[in-house]
Amino acid sequence: MNPRVPALALSLALAACEQRMATMPRYDTYSASPIFPNGAAAESPVAGTVARDDDLTARPATLPDRVDMALLLRGQQRFDIFCAPCHSRLGDGDGMVVRRGFPRPPSFHADALRSAPDAHFYDVITHGYGAMYSYAARVPPADRWAIIAYIRALQLSQHTAAADLPEAARAALAAQP
Repeated sequence: MNPRVPALALSLALAACEQRMATMPRYDTYSASPIFPNGAAAESPVAGTVARDDDLTARPATLPDRVDMALLLRGQQRFDIFCAPCHSRLGDGDGMVVRRGFPRPPSFHADALRSAPDAHFYDVITHGYGAMYSYAARVPPADRWAIIAYIRALQLSQHTAAADLPEAARAALAAQP
């Protein structure tokens, strides 16, 4: 038998195959169709449907009652890892990423953010805002609150009058050159 005959038969068999999915009728997402009772090509989600990536953890509106040194140190560590590249270690919005051309984020020391509720920071960390993407998959809820506690400490460090400091801290400031 000629060796070309099986190859020719195979090529004819492959050419006869059709791609039914590529040529079958379909409906665009928002087009009309007789499939569903509402006349649309797609059904609306059932009431109470939860998206796969929704964060269902309960969120208090403010920081936990007890803010201690361990929480602040954890917040500083997480802040330095996740926030400082853009916001800088001082929280003034002049991080390394900004110095290399990325858009400048707002300073945590601006009046609007100093007066913003804690829940605002939690939501921004969770969902992102502007050029900032969501950190929900990277920062667990407990660490988000630790970061917020540290942000509040940064804000206090830059906006406290010297007269409000303890005597020992005022003496240390006066002793610096």
